[in-house]
Amino acid sequence: MPSTPNRNGKAEPVRKRHARIRKMVQAQGFVTIDALAGAFAVTPQTIRRDINTLSEKGLLCRYHGGAAVLTSTENVAYNERKVLCFREKQKIAQLLANHVPDNSSLFINIGTTTEAIARALSNHKRLRVITNNLNVASIMSVNENFEVIVAGGLVRHRDQGIIGEATIDFINQFKVDYGIIGISGIDIDGTLLDFDYREVRAARAIMDNSRSVFLAADHTKFGRNAMVRLGNVAEIDGLFTDRQPPAGLSEIIAAAEVALHVA
Repeated sequence: MPSTPNRNGKAEPVRKRHARIRKMVQAQGFVTIDALAGAFAVTPQTIRRDINTLSEKGLLCRYHGGAAVLTSTENVAYNERKVLCFREKQKIAQLLANHVPDNSSLFINIGTTTEAIARALSNHKRLRVITNNLNVASIMSVNENFEVIVAGGLVRHRDQGIIGEATIDFINQFKVDYGIIGISGIDIDGTLLDFDYREVRAARAIMDNSRSVFLAADHTKFGRNAMVRLGNVAEIDGLFTDRQPPAGLSEIIAAAEVALHVA
């Protein structure tokens, strides 16, 4: 593995530096790129690459000018999430889209991964889509073969998601073929976790009113902390991801007979 000199002039493996970066960020909450570059006697460009790698693995949050700890109460900003694991999300989206037949009815919920799925479904025929995500509605309404129905409720400014009691009441009026959902975290015990209880309630309604539930989650969601419980991975019909889940979670998925699809 490539290595860089530390303050004593000795080579320090990248993996070891990554571990020390994580410890510094955990201890201080937020650390600037310049501070990290000085601490490890490397260039800011090297630290940016380190932060990008750790962020893609879901081990810290990348921000302009530095890195911060992951918390269980606040998600990464929407614009940051759009670029995180971008290629992986595209692969997941295409794989999931291949499992949705034409002439299907769908729920699609809030999230950057579900927005990628909306784009991957753009060449399907005669889909009926119900969504609480204005971005999904905008993407899919371009196709004249689709019927797109938007749930009512409060529009969240940061990501164009629609939440609230009116959203849940609206979703409960339907029974569809496929519920397509994203998630912020999957605990090693199989618990599905998110940050906003209002978003979770809408996702729960989607799960309860779908004949089949497809969960799309890239590898950074495995073991990631969030404080609001949606349910358990055993309640879904298919998990679409880009890497094999950790061993303990894989055992739970297999025992529950959930179809695992790895892009």
